[in-house]
Parts: sequence; C-alpha cells; structure tokens
Amino acid sequence: MAEVPYGVLLSGGLDSSLISSIAVREAARISATAQSDVEDVDTRGMRYFPRMHSFSIGLPGAPDLIAARKVAKFLRTAHHEFTYTIQEGLDAVADVIYHLETYDVTTIRASTPMYLMSRKIKSTGVKMVLSGEGADEVFGGYLYFHYAPSDDEFHRETVKRVQNLHTSDCLRANKSTMAWGLEARVPFLDREFLQVAMNIQPSDKRCSKDLMEKAIIRRAFDVTYPDAGFTEEELAQGPYLPHDVLWRQKEQFSDGVGYGWIDSLKDWAERRVSDAAMAAVKDRFPEDTPETKEAYLYREIFEQHFPQKACLASVVRWVPRTDWGCSADPSGRAQKIHEKAY
Repeated sequence: MAEVPYGVLLSGGLDSSLISSIAVREAARISATAQSDVEDVDTRGMRYFPRMHSFSIGLPGAPDLIAARKVAKFLRTAHHEFTYTIQEGLDAVADVIYHLETYDVTTIRASTPMYLMSRKIKSTGVKMVLSGEGADEVFGGYLYFHYAPSDDEFHRETVKRVQNLHTSDCLRANKSTMAWGLEARVPFLDREFLQVAMNIQPSDKRCSKDLMEKAIIRRAFDVTYPDAGFTEEELAQGPYLPHDVLWRQKEQFSDGVGYGWIDSLKDWAERRVSDAAMAAVKDRFPEDTPETKEAYLYREIFEQHFPQKACLASVVRWVPRTDWGCSADPSGRAQKIHEKAY
C-alpha cells in the first residue's frame, strides 16, 4: 500500500531477499487485479515506478553486493548498487551517532552504510523502502543463537530481542533512513505475523550444529521442501529465491557490507584512543564502561553530542549472550560457527 515511489532494501541475505521476492509477486498481483477492474486497488505508487526497484550498498567486492546482484537478476528488479569507501564511512560516523542517539557498537557499525545508502536512495526519488529487520529476533537468526542451552532459553532470548528492537535494529532502520526523509517499513514485524511467529514452539525454531538458523522460514519458502504445502498455482510461479541464497548463512549487515569495514573501524579507534586513556576508562566513563577502544571512541563522540547524564539512560547495548559461551564481539564473524570466522 503506497502512494509514493517505493523500493526494497536488498542486502542479499535471507530476510531482505524474501521481502523483495514477496514484494515483486505482490506488485504483479496488484497490477493484474487493477487491470482486471475486479476491485478498487490503489496503484499510485506503482505508476511512479512500475518495476520494483532494489537497493544495496557495500565496499567494492562485498559479499552482500555479490549476493544482492544475484537476487536482483533472479527477481528482475531495477537494481541500484552503491559502493562507499572506508574514508566515507569513517567521516559519517559522528553524524550517524548524532542521528541515532546511541553509542552501541553493533548499531553504529551497521547504521553507517545504511545511512550512506539512504541518502543515495532519496536522491533517486524513492520515498519508502521495505526492509527485513525483525526476522533475526523473531526466529533466533543471529549466529550466537546456536549456543542456546535449551528451548526455553532460546525462546526467552527471542522475546527479549523483539522487545528491545527499538534500541537496536529498528532504531537503525528508522533513524538511518529518516535522517534523509526516507521511510522504512518492516513487514516481519507486522502484528498479525508476530502473533503467529512468536507462538511457534521454540523447538521448531531453534537452530543447532546440524540445523541452520531460521530453518523454519527457509523451509516455508523452499518449493523443493516436501512439507511446505505449496499450491499448484504457487509452484507454477517457480522458486521464491535461488537455492543458495535461500540457504545462505546469516551474515550480519555490518559484516556483509565488506569484511574490511569493521576492521577499519577498529583500526581507526586504535589510532584515536590511546592506551593511557583506555587504562583510565573507568574514571572517564564510570557508568556503562566501554570495554574496547572502538566502544570508547563512540561513547566519546556520543557525549560530545549529548553531554547530559540522563541521555545514557536511553542507550541499550547489543551484545551476544556470553554466558552461553560465545564471543562478546557483536560481529557475526566473531562466532566460531561463521564460515569465515575471525
């Protein structure tokens, strides 16, 4: 439902690719319905951009750019691929922290390329984009969920992540885009969908050493899976996605935009924050004390923008469950199960 030019954010990961695939099918259905005059359908948005437009960003040669290109070709979208340099990213960090009002490491890592992409999308005339946020929280898609010790713990963590989305992924999606007047919509967080997805037995959602994260939703859109329950009409439309994309391992956005991005942020912080400053970090930041130089730098920039002590109360840091035995580094590559782990 849109009366403005719209598109999809396509990283090439499972969530954004599924949203793109469903959006392409839905746009085709709406177009066919409108032409048949069966019902009154608002097609103003489609008249602006009759072909679905997709957008991706990354450093040159980034894993997400390669995967997104493949999905866009498969779905026949009008694809816009943006690249940025490390320096462009570093130059934008202070602005990103200002717009997002957070010093959380993983949120800033992922928000910076999204912020740069949003500016370029707005320049194309697109005013609304569909995005895949929420699926990892609902279905336990982050790689650290592989270490959940029980079904109950797995479920509790998904509930906690969903309840805190406004402090992390939705904060990023909303403020990175709205900084440039672009609206992001998140279909995975539709209330009716959440009512169904959050009431699924955790044993049916839980990943393991032998079962990929979010397998339940991958199977639901895999036309080759015997129990998916597709109708003949749906099967006639063919696969939703290429098989290797549908079953692509989780790649967090801050990793997928290029493995050199996080490394460069760490190097930048290493140059900006001295060992002496880090040694005295508890004196400088006695509350919610940063544990790395990167976190120290973001906290310093945050307090330049928001010096009032009360501002700290609005920030929630996104960290994996170290008590499950996984790495404290929020990057997906920090988890041993990642195919290209550190």
